[in-house]
Amino acid sequence: MLDANQEMIDSLAKLEEFLIAIENGGFGLNNAAGVAMATSNSDGRRFVAVLDDKHQLLLARYVTEEVFQTGQDLVRQGPRKH
Repeated sequence: MLDANQEMIDSLAKLEEFLIAIENGGFGLNNAAGVAMATSNSDGRRFVAVLDDKHQLLLARYVTEEVFQTGQDLVRQGPRKH
């Protein structure tokens, strides 16, 4: 579910909004178990991935390199706003 036409996450604020939306069920995902930062094997682009309990991709959004580098703690620890 990595759609190149989706808006790229280009700031920590947008990453945090994305994470909060996932926590609040804003995307209607069933069985979401975790979030991770990753790199596409095909083109090297960075993205944030929502995974199920079997580590299967449910939803993803591309992120800028800056967000990938600076947002890893935010993904690991979760958003502060709820």
